[in-house]
Amino acid sequence: MQISELKLAKDLIRKPSITPKDAGAINLLAKNLRSIGFNCKIINFKNIKNLYAKLGKSSPNFCFAGHTDVVPPGNIKNWATNPFKPIVKNNKLIGRGANDMKASIACFVAAVSRFKNQNKNFKGSISLLITGDEEGIAVNGTKRVVKYLKRKKEKINFCIVGEPTNPNKLGEIIKIGRRGSLTGRLTIIGSQGHVAYPHRANNPSNALVKILKKIKDLKLDRGTKNFQPSNLEITKINIDNHADNVIPGSADAVFNIRFNDRHSAISLKKKLNKIFKAVTKTNRSKFKVNYEVSGEAFLMKPNKMTSMIQNVIKKITGIKPRLSTSGGTSDARFIKNIAPCLEFGLVGKTMHKIDESVSVSDLKKLTKIYENILVSYFK
Repeated sequence: MQISELKLAKDLIRKPSITPKDAGAINLLAKNLRSIGFNCKIINFKNIKNLYAKLGKSSPNFCFAGHTDVVPPGNIKNWATNPFKPIVKNNKLIGRGANDMKASIACFVAAVSRFKNQNKNFKGSISLLITGDEEGIAVNGTKRVVKYLKRKKEKINFCIVGEPTNPNKLGEIIKIGRRGSLTGRLTIIGSQGHVAYPHRANNPSNALVKILKKIKDLKLDRGTKNFQPSNLEITKINIDNHADNVIPGSADAVFNIRFNDRHSAISLKKKLNKIFKAVTKTNRSKFKVNYEVSGEAFLMKPNKMTSMIQNVIKKITGIKPRLSTSGGTSDARFIKNIAPCLEFGLVGKTMHKIDESVSVSDLKKLTKIYENILVSYFK
């Protein structure tokens, strides 16, 4: 049986699987995979559906990973079509998730169906690790599936995550790593008072302003051979004070650091806490900070696999892809704990936008790329 990437992409887009709702997307995918011989295990963690599907039992195990959940469509009236009623217009498939990343998942399945038809007795296995919790808080998705697979002693030898890695043209970029992400929620505690008598109060905003200036001026590094420089951005400042003649009792800020492999979350926390302590001690105030680590920086160093995949992509697109670590985070940050992995998918120009779309020609090419990678991997 051969599966059409375009038909499956349309079918998946019709499922309004806005995080954390599944809306039948995982069951639809499992049905298609079972039709070509996969053993499918649907794994529920709280309100999140995940899928681990496997074709074959022997080693090595080549895995495709991705997510069926999508971001909200925004104002539906601004779309050329209902975002969950996909259409093809001017050689583009339009619908929420076309780009990020239901169409890539459809290409996974179509590629495997074609590979299997031509290689019935290949030595190894092919798996799909699909979550419904990537666009959200990513707690009950791939992160927990990875732990589940470790407990089951399930071995994955290599993984491709199908995120839309290309800025403008299919074939431009393979992601071989990502920077880490650390969010800090900082509260400075002073003492409330009348603005006319500042000596009777302790204004926490003074300490907060000094702290934010110091952490924003931090020169964390100049980048590395494989990573761009680490950067810190202040994303929120809040003083919950409804009176103009009152010195507030507390002040809050949120910041995020995207850091390369010169740092870890632990080393950054130590550096930041030192600044917080020094400023609040001088200002006779106190601080509280909660840190959230979305992921540590990681890198898969270029090797025979990356070269093979680059060559396959160049053969089909005419472009030799650049190896990059740019961009935000992805579920590769969890999968890298159990298997070497990289990311390659569609063009990400319209992801999360109104009229999200993908080239139908690119769908066919991506399916061919994934199929040829399987052929090269298992030969």
